Amino acid sequence: MKTTAKGIRISEDLAREIDREAEERGRSWSATASELLTEAIRMRRAPGIVFADGPSGRRAVIAGSGLDVWEVVAVWSEAGEDADELRANFPWLTEPQLRAALAYYRLFPAEIDARLQRERDWTPERVRDELPFTQPLD
Repeated sequence: MKTTAKGIRISEDLAREIDREAEERGRSWSATASELLTEAIRMRRAPGIVFADGPSGRRAVIAGSGLDVWEVVAVWSEAGEDADELRANFPWLTEPQLRAALAYYRLFPAEIDARLQRERDWTPERVRDELPFTQPLD
């Protein structure tokens, strides 16, 4: 990714918050500020989506649900992109929550498609080879 240097003026309070985030995550101030700005823009473009930490890193989540966007997109894709089937699979999600997930996918398909591919890559053989402790004892 190509980067550019920009000078911005921010409040001392905001600078301290970014310092705190950077220290907690063990990242540079610049990388942390960039990540925060990226997430803010994405949340503004796709209202109803927030970002959360998890074992696989930061990810787009449907606000108030705990579900990752990729999980909803996976079901929607498997259902032939059928909205009624999507609603039937997630009856506890509201229409705006489902629309937010699909809107995020339309805006940032490469991110979600990459995650879907990582999930498809977890074949039974790979699980057996890389996570042998998950296999039953003989």
